[in-house]
Order: sequence, then structure tokens, then C-alpha cells
Amino acid sequence: MMKSTAAIIIAVNLFIGFILVLVYPHLMISPGKLLDGHQDLTTDCFACHTPFLRSSPKNCMACHKPKEIGKLKTTGEKIIKQADTVAFHQKLIEQDCVACHSDHQGLKVYRKIHHFSHQLVMESVRKECSSCHKNPDDRLHKKLKLNCNECHTSDEWKPTSFEHEKYFRSVGSKQCTGCHQKPDDRLHKKLDVGCGTCHSLDKWKPASIDHEKYFRFIGNKQCTGCHQKPDDRLHRQLKGKCDICHSLDKWKPATFDHDEYFRFDKDHETECITCHENNDYSQYTCYGCHEHSRWNVREEHLEEGIRDFEQCTECHRSGDEDEAE
Repeated sequence: MMKSTAAIIIAVNLFIGFILVLVYPHLMISPGKLLDGHQDLTTDCFACHTPFLRSSPKNCMACHKPKEIGKLKTTGEKIIKQADTVAFHQKLIEQDCVACHSDHQGLKVYRKIHHFSHQLVMESVRKECSSCHKNPDDRLHKKLKLNCNECHTSDEWKPTSFEHEKYFRSVGSKQCTGCHQKPDDRLHKKLDVGCGTCHSLDKWKPASIDHEKYFRFIGNKQCTGCHQKPDDRLHRQLKGKCDICHSLDKWKPATFDHDEYFRFDKDHETECITCHENNDYSQYTCYGCHEHSRWNVREEHLEEGIRDFEQCTECHRSGDEDEAE
């Protein structure tokens, strides 16, 4: 008896629920509020939906005729702002409205909103982007005569696969400053050569600057014209040119080899300033030690018939007196 009573209660509830779904579907199963343009259909779900089936494009086209979409409103009024409502629906491969559109705002909560697929458009229209999209108004796109799909894909506007060679052929020029602004640093301010002298078309960095070309252009070989002098203890004391130690190819490793000028021994392991007065490494003196004096050095050298004895390292390549050449 109890089982039959329970079965009756369940059946009654199901029947009531079924009736409510048929009579008040917008309250029972609606996924959300309708769009503003369809508010008058709030209580008439079957205007778009077939019971127990998905909404059919045929129901949409009963009001929205494809040949009039983007041109006329459903009331028959002409659409004036053509740029905002482009008439491309007439060029679709198939009329499947729900592939892109949703009437219920509540669907945004439950699933990803459909994005327009360019594959739905006829191939002839797909290649003519400007028939639907406005060409960007920047100085790069103003000069281009290429089709959009040579740089952009139909899926996303960015990133692009821009090829400079195609662009140069299109505009008939290879002037980078036609699109890019010249850097305002002290190096680039002095340069008047094409950007391609140092930079490649693929990436701005790394640059392959040829210092010899640069020096020929600006007429001097002063590294500090572009590079800031290092602020360490060694470089603060130096007054010579950078190329005494460094090459034009790389800053490191430095090519300075002190043994080429003077080889140290145990009696000459001293502070640099002992030989390089005022920390000027472009000059040196051997009179910084107490055992040397100009008079004694002069007298000894004159005995050997040597009158030019100021450039000591030309003969003495080390502290060994017997090694003198």
C-alpha cells in the first residue's frame, strides 16, 4: 500500500512538472534573460524553440531574413550605420544562426561564447578582409597594398607573421623610418646610415654593428662618444684610449698583456702608481724607486754610449739588468 502511494505521489509531481514546463518554460528551464531585442518573446519560448529540440535556424530566419540582415531591420527600416552592421550574412556557406548567436545572456555563465568562424564565409569573401573590416589607420597600414591574410590569420589579429621583404616590395622602399621611429639615444642621433647596416629584418636585437663603418662615417674613433666609461677603480685611473686593451669586436676578453711592455719579477711587484704617475697608464717612469736617480742612470748609460735612455722598457723588458738589449 505504501509503495503504491509513493508511486502515485511521484507520478503526480512529474505530471505537474511537465505541465509547468509546457505552460511556463521561461520560468522553469530558461538559461537566462533574453537579449534586449528579444524581450517581447520572453514568455513565448516556442517562437524560437521546438519542444524538446534545439532552436532551429529556420525559426530565426522567419524574422531575420538573410538577404536583409545588415541592410534592413526586422521592422523593415533601413540600417543607416552600415559600417557598424556589415552585410556579410548573404555570403555565408550555410545559414546556421546558432553557430555564432545566442539569445540568452545566461549562457555566458555556463559555456564559452561562440566566436565567429571565418570558415563560414565563402572563400571569395574570406580573402577580402576590407569588405567587412576597416583598414587600420596607422602609417604602416596606410602604405600597404597587401592582403591582410599575408600577415594576419583569420583566427586572431595578433600575433602577425609580418615579412619585411613583402612589405618592401609592396611600397617600393626600404626605409625603416617610414614605419619605425629612430631611437633618440646619443649613438643613433649621430648615425645617418640605413638601419640594415647594423640590424636585421627579423629582430631589432642583437645588432651586428661594424665599428669600422661607424668610425668612417662620424670621422673619429672615440669610444666614449657612444659608450660610457666604466666606473671601476682601474678605469677611473686610466687616461688612455679604450683600444689599448679592448678590441672592436668584443669588450671582453680584454687584449692587454703587460708582459708585452714589461715583465714583472719579485722586485717589481708593487702598486701601479709607482711606475704610472697620477695613475696615467699611457705613460710610465722608472724613477719612482729610491735606488734610481737620473744622474746615476745617465752616467752609466753614457759610459755605454747610450744617450737616449728615457724609454727604459725599450731595452729592459724586465727587472733583470743583464737582460738589457
